Amino acid sequence: MRMYFLLVRIAALLGHGKAKKLVAGQAASVAMLSAKDGKHKQPADDKQQQQLDALRGCIWFHAASVGEFEQARPIIERLRKDRPKQPILLTFFSPSGYEMRKDYEHADKVLYLPFATGKNARLLLDRVQPSMAVFVKYEFWKPYLKELHKRQIPTYLISAIFRPGQLFFKPWGKPYRRLLTYFDRLYVQDEASKTLLARYGTENVTVAGDTRFDRASAVAKQTKKQPEMEYFVMPKALEQPKPVIVAGSTWPPDEQLIARYMEEREDVKLVLVPHEIKEQHLQQIFQLFEGRYVRFTEATKHSLATSRILVVDTMGLLSRLYKYATVAYVGGGFGVGIHNTVEPAVYGIPVLFGPNYGKFREAKDLIACGAAASVHDYASFRDSMDRAIDNALQMGEAAKQYVASERGATDKIYKDLFKQNTDNQ
Repeated sequence: MRMYFLLVRIAALLGHGKAKKLVAGQAASVAMLSAKDGKHKQPADDKQQQQLDALRGCIWFHAASVGEFEQARPIIERLRKDRPKQPILLTFFSPSGYEMRKDYEHADKVLYLPFATGKNARLLLDRVQPSMAVFVKYEFWKPYLKELHKRQIPTYLISAIFRPGQLFFKPWGKPYRRLLTYFDRLYVQDEASKTLLARYGTENVTVAGDTRFDRASAVAKQTKKQPEMEYFVMPKALEQPKPVIVAGSTWPPDEQLIARYMEEREDVKLVLVPHEIKEQHLQQIFQLFEGRYVRFTEATKHSLATSRILVVDTMGLLSRLYKYATVAYVGGGFGVGIHNTVEPAVYGIPVLFGPNYGKFREAKDLIACGAAASVHDYASFRDSMDRAIDNALQMGEAAKQYVASERGATDKIYKDLFKQNTDNQ
């Protein structure tokens, strides 16, 4: 672990953008937490110190990044509604998570998690004195878990999923399995995780499902019309509407397949929402489409109505744009793993993605129920996309039914974590 943090610092010194943000962000958290006691040269900011003082007795939620935050979000927002005076601390490890949610209105304070050392764990817990800690899915920082356990602070893991290939279950995995004993309870997504954990002696497990289904369903219900999309999707007079592909969280390998498909299928429209919207990446996308696109931030009513390809160069719209799709393509599957497939599935549309989906239960389930397909090259992309467009209603209905069957994790977890309070309401 110390070696990992050292490598991050070296990468920051070498100019790696994400590493620089991570090192600077966690250092700022340490400085803020230390300032009151005079342990840091930077003087205390009175407003920040008042916020930290007000956190004493907080419920602490920790998420690695944006995806994990979305799993915690339904729990946080119900807690805020039921117990508005309860202080809530939200921490992130990833710069992308922190930057996107640093102003999250339902948390009293949002911080980078200081690097996981014993000293930092003691500093954070001394300063905010949480009454409960809730970690999301994959976060197993030993110094924090050990210190929480030592102080007898109830600690939980939610929306977790376990697979045989993880370090916990390797022949040398006993030290990692010991981390699981620091949790008062683990709320897992499926029975397979519970069975696997039981095989290795972990019994404090509840199958509760994945809160993302509740969150995605809530977003879909609240989604309002996007005027720009109405102009883009709606046909001109006397024309039949064209099928619309919404490709979300895409990376270059995804975009190359999509661009080739759009050259062959002139009867299809595309909304492309890349994972990264840095100008350099956007220019690469624009070159792929050779002037046949409209850029979202520069779009006019006329350009939207007359274009086949819309490139979305701003953040925060993707979950709402899937509403307009005939078929969704979710990126990341030609890299470390696919992004969120629940967000499009909730709208009752077919979902396609690349080959690296093995770690994602919902992706496998969507394939199994006939709502999704995985692609591995252009031929499989073309065939799967054609099939999804032609069978959008049937595949979409399967997706809709699957999402409906998976809802309810938020209720199970929330009532269990806060049952003493909810029973008295």
